[in-house]
Amino acid sequence: MALKMTSREVDGVTVIAMDGRIVLGEESNALREKVKALIAEGKKKIVLNMDNITFIDSAGLGTLVSAHHSAKAQGSSLRLCHLGTKFTEVLHLEVIFSDSCRGRPRPAPFLFLIPPRGTS
Repeated sequence: MALKMTSREVDGVTVIAMDGRIVLGEESNALREKVKALIAEGKKKIVLNMDNITFIDSAGLGTLVSAHHSAKAQGSSLRLCHLGTKFTEVLHLEVIFSDSCRGRPRPAPFLFLIPPRGTS
């Protein structure tokens, strides 16, 4: 299933609503190219709406992390919103374990998550 993406502007923020899976291959490449194009257009605030993402594999996770770092390096910000509990837990574990493997164990909040409304 191809990853479907639609963009819209909301108060100076580019919101990309995604539908499908973020997996190795076309889907990850399409997301990477979309984010790269938005940064090239000068978009400084990008939010990926993950509400309709049904599955993310390790390549998809890598794409999200890479896109975040690329945006940051270009002076833009990339945030994720509407993640389910399972995806949030996986992202937190990924950051904690990757930091531990580099010899820098520390509590590592996933800084580019937008918390659900009503939480801090």
